Amino acid sequence: MKIVALKESNEPRVALVPDAVKKLCQLEGIEVAVECQLSSMMTDEAFEAAGAQLEEKREHLLASGDIFLSVNAPLIEDIKQMKRGSLCISFLDPYNDKERIKTFVAQGVNAISMEMLPRTTLAQKMDAISSQASLAGYVAVVLGANKLDRIFPMMMTPSGTIPPAKVFVIGAGVAGLQAIATAKRLGARVEAFDTRPVVEEQVTSLGAKFVKVDLGETGQNKDGYANALTEEQLKIQQQAMAKSCANADLVITTAKLFGRKAPVIVTKDILKQMRNGAVIIDLAAGCGGNVEGTVIDETVTVEGVDIVGMDNLPGEVAFDASSMYASNLYHLISHFYNKETQNISLDQSDEIMNGCLVTKDGQVVNERLTEIYGG
Repeated sequence: MKIVALKESNEPRVALVPDAVKKLCQLEGIEVAVECQLSSMMTDEAFEAAGAQLEEKREHLLASGDIFLSVNAPLIEDIKQMKRGSLCISFLDPYNDKERIKTFVAQGVNAISMEMLPRTTLAQKMDAISSQASLAGYVAVVLGANKLDRIFPMMMTPSGTIPPAKVFVIGAGVAGLQAIATAKRLGARVEAFDTRPVVEEQVTSLGAKFVKVDLGETGQNKDGYANALTEEQLKIQQQAMAKSCANADLVITTAKLFGRKAPVIVTKDILKQMRNGAVIIDLAAGCGGNVEGTVIDETVTVEGVDIVGMDNLPGEVAFDASSMYASNLYHLISHFYNKETQNISLDQSDEIMNGCLVTKDGQVVNERLTEIYGG
């Protein structure tokens, strides 16, 4: 069975690193091939030394591969060159990227969506959403600190005492908790809010103050994601957020709803209450944004506040992001690899496979996608 990694344009991360190649090659019956100059961070020689075959011609890899690994979904023209029955594993955005999913179906290519992995204890080592989100939370703080017009820690000087910067984190999932921890390490005074009261203990354990807002029944779904708020709850949240945002130097928003547009939490009315020179890092920019006025992959100034809408924050630390993602992929493959058949088991009686498998044998098989694709 041949595992293939292809070069991706406009993506600094890669799906395989030499360490992951070495581990995959130790699985009986597996060979690994990578496109030449796969990564600007790692040399072809490093991949070759780890056991990978190097291939200059992309079409050869597409025609011969059994499993294709990538960060983002492969190009439609690439899918059309893959053999029937092969398997693609990547982030797929299956709720929105309908044309690509339909191409998988038409070509008879099986596809696993990394963002649809169930968030269970057994799947933790495969959880690429969490691994990349933790890096995004870290980068958001570093980026905010770089753009902010003041320092993070309290500093006592002969000229007087400089108070610590105030950071407000909206959303205490993986990205939010990492942002809290990073901001605290840099010496900021941190507040955080989440619609799930259950995360208060995690927030306070990191040294931040948890902002309590009575929204009534909220909670989280079985995958650990916060439930969507009603319009009334969203208004209550916005009113409560206004005070914390107005006091903050840096606001980091992390509220995403998988497969749906992100809720707008910070409105222009809230921006008007913030000081000139304050900064907001909107981690939900790629799915609509949590801030009114966010522009994806741009920094805009609205009401004197700089709003950063960079979408691929993990890509800013691509070396570590690639290592973590490649490890996630290795654990997924090794978990489902059958040594006897020397293939990946796509048995949907398995909870993890049932959650992340999108297409199989020329049809969409994921129950969560039947409303979109039928079935």
